[in-house]
Amino acid sequence: MQDTKIVPVVSTEFEKEVYSGLTDSPKHLSSKYFYDKKGDKLFQDIMAMPSYYLTDCEYEILKNNKEEITDLFTGFGSFDLIELGAGDGKKTKILLKEFSDKNIDFTYVPIDISQNALNQLHNSIEKELPKINVQPFQGTYFEALKEINNRKNRKIILFLGSNIGNLEHDQAVSFMNKIQNLMQPNDLLFMGFDQKKNPQTILDAYNDQEGVTAAFNKNVLTRINTELNANFDLDQFLHWEVYNPETGSAKSYLVSKTEQRVRVEKLDLDVHFNQWETIHTEISQKYDDEIISWLANESGLKMTTEYESKAHGYKNCVFKKS
Repeated sequence: MQDTKIVPVVSTEFEKEVYSGLTDSPKHLSSKYFYDKKGDKLFQDIMAMPSYYLTDCEYEILKNNKEEITDLFTGFGSFDLIELGAGDGKKTKILLKEFSDKNIDFTYVPIDISQNALNQLHNSIEKELPKINVQPFQGTYFEALKEINNRKNRKIILFLGSNIGNLEHDQAVSFMNKIQNLMQPNDLLFMGFDQKKNPQTILDAYNDQEGVTAAFNKNVLTRINTELNANFDLDQFLHWEVYNPETGSAKSYLVSKTEQRVRVEKLDLDVHFNQWETIHTEISQKYDDEIISWLANESGLKMTTEYESKAHGYKNCVFKKS
C-alpha cells in the first residue's frame, strides 16, 4: 500500500507557495515575497547603487522625453494612469509632476504587492504633488488585471523597471495578452525592457560587492522565519547570480553551504538540504529588439514608439492593440 503524503492546511497564498516551493525539486521561492517593510528598503537601496544601472537609464529616458510622452498620453483627453509594481514612484514622479504642472486631467492608480510601499508613495505624492488624484491598489500583477478591467476611463498602463523580465517568455506573452484583452483602441501600454549587454555589467547589477542584493534575496528566508516560525540560518546560504548571454536570462539562487535541515513550524514541515543545493528565487530577463517584437506580436500588440537610453542599452516601448 502506497504512503499518502499528508499536506498541512495552509491558509494564505504565502504559506501555500512556500510549502510548494520547498517540497518541490528543484526548490524555488517567488521573488514577490522579497517585499515587506525591510525588503522595500533594501530594494530602494539597490536602485540607488551605481552598479544597478536600470533605474538611472529609465530615469534618463523619462526626464529627456517627458514633454513628448505627455503629448502622447494626453492626445485623447482624460485618462487613468495605472502603474503595475509602482514601488517608491521615483521615476514616475517625473511624469506626475509634468502632468500636474500642465493641469492634465488624470487619475493615478499605483499598484504594488507591498502595502508599505503604497502607503509611502501615497503620502509622498500628497505632500509633493497635492493636486493629483491618487487611488492605490494593493495586489500582485495578476490581481491588478482585475483592477484594470474595472476601470472605465481611457487607460495608460505603466510597467517600468523591466519588471516584465520577472516572467519567463511564455508567462510574459500570457500576461501581455491579458493586458491587451483589457485595452481599448486608444489605450496605451508603456513598458520598460532591459537590453542584452556586456554580461559583466548585468552580473554586477545583481551581485553588488556591498551585499545589498544578497540581503534582499535572503529576505524571503527572513520572512519565512518571522511569519511561519522557521529556523533558517541565513549565514548558511549563499546568494548566487548567473547570467546566460544566449538566452538573456539572469537568475538568482540561494545555495545551501552545508547539508542541513530546516524546520518550518507553522507548516509542520522539515526541509532537508544537501550541501550546495539551490533555491531558485528570481529571474531577470534581458531582451533584444527581435524578442520585444516577438512578445508584442504573440500578445496581439503593436509597438508605436520607443525611447532608448544609450548608456547601458535600455528601452521604454509604447504599445497599442494591433
